[in-house]
Amino acid sequence: MGMTMTQKILAAHAGKERVRAGELISAKLDMVLGNDITSPVAINEFYKYGFEQVFDKEKISLVMDHFTPNKDIKAATQAKQCRDFAAKMEIVNYYDVGQMGVEHALLPEKGLVAPGELVIGADSHTCTYGALGAFSTGVGSTDMAAGMAQGVAWFKVPSAIKFNLKGKLTGYASGKDVILHIIGMIGVDGALYKSMEFSGEGLSSLSMDDRLCMANMAIEAGAKNGIFQVDDVVLDYVKDKVHRDFQVYEAEPDAEYEKVYDIDLSQIKPTVAFPHLPENTKTVEEIKEPVAIDQVVIGSCTNGRLSDLVAAAQVLKGRKVKKGVRAIIIPATQKIYLEAMKMGLLETFIESGCVVSTPTCGPCLGGYMGILAKGERAVATTNRNFVGRMGHPESEVYLASPAVAAASAVAGVIATPDQL
Repeated sequence: MGMTMTQKILAAHAGKERVRAGELISAKLDMVLGNDITSPVAINEFYKYGFEQVFDKEKISLVMDHFTPNKDIKAATQAKQCRDFAAKMEIVNYYDVGQMGVEHALLPEKGLVAPGELVIGADSHTCTYGALGAFSTGVGSTDMAAGMAQGVAWFKVPSAIKFNLKGKLTGYASGKDVILHIIGMIGVDGALYKSMEFSGEGLSSLSMDDRLCMANMAIEAGAKNGIFQVDDVVLDYVKDKVHRDFQVYEAEPDAEYEKVYDIDLSQIKPTVAFPHLPENTKTVEEIKEPVAIDQVVIGSCTNGRLSDLVAAAQVLKGRKVKKGVRAIIIPATQKIYLEAMKMGLLETFIESGCVVSTPTCGPCLGGYMGILAKGERAVATTNRNFVGRMGHPESEVYLASPAVAAASAVAGVIATPDQL
């Protein structure tokens, strides 16, 4: 049988003609990523094993995004350790306050990932870069340390599930609704240690932001990675960002898939994941009783890009956030923040009663900038809604698209723009 996109990338980076599912390989890395939470552990391991230099100072990215600007002394200490390490190792791609962004929005924006490349990151949502046709996956901090030192990592080659997309999205449906629909369909372990491969004629109707969102949440189905077929949308996105040669890999015609799902994008409706798992999905139409909320968060590595802010602003324009609801907008990078400001989006947000934060992961992991108290509910454009994810163990997080989140902020209950 033939190889999938993921298997072809892994074979090329392992220096092998072919690989098969379940095979253990050692492969060369194009980028090693860490943030202010995971990098300190990797740095400690790096020094513990006696390494004195990194394998390539241009192929490591350290992004201070989880607790920056620093929220407390511990966060400041972690960031300083990363800052000192980056300076000592002369790491080129180090991003701190003023230049940073949420890592999985920043790296594609900076052209640090290209189609066909192999990326590991000490963050589970490193799978985001599959939207560009790269193989990218999250690893532990020890693997990150070895990757920084030696430029290689070991992998168990995953089998694959194919998602054949057809049709096009309608109304307020977005990539977030597609991936929530898929996770609701197959479950949080439905793609356990498998590659989720997206292709089909429906791809052409999905923007890069839709794809980045979908690949980002592949891990929420248990996947090793998510990966999209490279088409003109991808090539157009990278043409002014990536200034190095790269290789596009396509699945072989006889590639083997464990399952194939046909997804009709025209049938996707605005979808919400109820507590406490991303698989606990309902379309907004299926919600029979009003779900009152206390907070809305629009941002994160899943939905903090410019098109996400535009979608939210279109809903909020000329409207006010419901009294008693806190609405927090977090542009994912400084560039997105600046573009949103130039477009007048920040003015729309502030006039509607929202607060706008500098780029940060912030409340998504229960860090800061919007922690929930006992009994509170939030609609968030983030990627996880586990128990205590955004604060108190007895709070609740509902995952939704920017359009649904913005409409919910205005209504005070979970709603779509059509219901306002």
